[in-house]
Amino acid sequence: MSITPEDIRKYELSLLDNLLEGCQIIGFDWMYLYLNDAAIAHARKPRMDLLGKTMMECYPGIEATPVFDSLRGVMNDRMPRRVQNEFTYPDGRKGWFELHIQPCIEGILILTQDITDSKMALETAAAELRRLETLRRIDRAIVSTTDPDLLGDLVLDLVTASLEVDAAMILLFNPNTLRLEKMRTRGFRGTSDSDDGLRLGDGISGRTALERKTVALPDLAAAEAFTRQAMAAREGFKSYFGAPLVAKGELIGVLEIYHRQAGPRPADWMNFLEILAGQLAIAIDHQHTFGQLQSANLNLMLAYDNTIEGWAKTLELRDFETEGHCKRVTILTDEVAALLNYSASDRLHLRRGAMLHDIGKIGIPDAILFKPGPLDDAEWEMMRRHPTLARDLLAKIDFLAPALDIPYCHHEKWDGSGYPRGLEGDAIPEPARIFALVDVWDALNSDRPYRQKWGKDQITAYYLDQSGTHFEPRLVDVFLKHVNARK
Repeated sequence: MSITPEDIRKYELSLLDNLLEGCQIIGFDWMYLYLNDAAIAHARKPRMDLLGKTMMECYPGIEATPVFDSLRGVMNDRMPRRVQNEFTYPDGRKGWFELHIQPCIEGILILTQDITDSKMALETAAAELRRLETLRRIDRAIVSTTDPDLLGDLVLDLVTASLEVDAAMILLFNPNTLRLEKMRTRGFRGTSDSDDGLRLGDGISGRTALERKTVALPDLAAAEAFTRQAMAAREGFKSYFGAPLVAKGELIGVLEIYHRQAGPRPADWMNFLEILAGQLAIAIDHQHTFGQLQSANLNLMLAYDNTIEGWAKTLELRDFETEGHCKRVTILTDEVAALLNYSASDRLHLRRGAMLHDIGKIGIPDAILFKPGPLDDAEWEMMRRHPTLARDLLAKIDFLAPALDIPYCHHEKWDGSGYPRGLEGDAIPEPARIFALVDVWDALNSDRPYRQKWGKDQITAYYLDQSGTHFEPRLVDVFLKHVNARK
């Protein structure tokens, strides 16, 4: 029985039908010729709404988008391309896809992979870092500012920017008169009304202070309890949020937030509002009790490190092969740094860098990160981007900038054969050179699904072999002496 070209074509299409990736074939006239089930799932449209129609008919305006420029480029020059595209569904939700576009006989073939979860995880991590930076800047304002008005202005600037709201007001509680009095405002177009002289328990602000509970009024027009409707109408405010300011168990006042758009806020936003209110209360209280500041700073630094440890644990939960890895390499990195006479503050930065060494992998698609077989060239190129992703994520965060050497440079090698920049010798930051020794040692000294951990002699022989190529010879001697004497 002979095999016809039609039989071969049917077989090829059956292979495409079973791909986990979305697969589309677009004709030279931009008409949809084929879509597998995964592509239909990505599009969230019935197959018959797409087949036999052009991309321009299915997605009006697509020809003016950057992704269409890439499609047109492959259609014209017949050279494959890989791009990432943000896609907005008819219901307003967004998704991210990685597109591998290549020429085919009919026109172009597009393989799509949904990377929305990875993108969202990266954006969430970036948002958390921005919030941590806001808290740190408030912390600095507490230390550097003794003028209460200047402090209020600095904090309100940070509050309105980080919460992405239009206006804010600080009301202070006067314990002698039992009234709330305006301290500072930000974002009002005219003279702001306030609850100056408002007794504790009266109005929304008074109740927020008395009950010490955060209040959310996502639709001011429907909030009968809000007594300043005239001011809200004049300013165009549509929503209100109030948080009590409490420090050391004592009422300080109320932080009021106004926005010119109605609608509820997610739980993490409300939680951050309450954290900001707590910091603001501490800042105001600092004007009277500087001694409490030191304790607050220590708690904040502990929160930073707990957050870092939480990120590291999140990465480990994604990859059970490395469970406990971050903690082990952090401890060993600190031990080696101590042997090399690093200062206490420098060792703190090394510990943070070690804990976050693979934070960039949060931006690597799961299909690549957990691929059971070998990676192809394009996938390796993506995988090797994780140090650069770590740099992009952490570089703008002041308190993490000194810890950046390890996440960004720990895959560099002494002979210049590493990545991402191919640094050689002393051009590699010493913390990264130290961590390279630690990271490899922990990998070789741990059981993996595909092999048992190596013995002490085998590991020692490997390090001696790699001295001068992967590792700095001077550090190899120090490191081996330490780990071989370690219990």
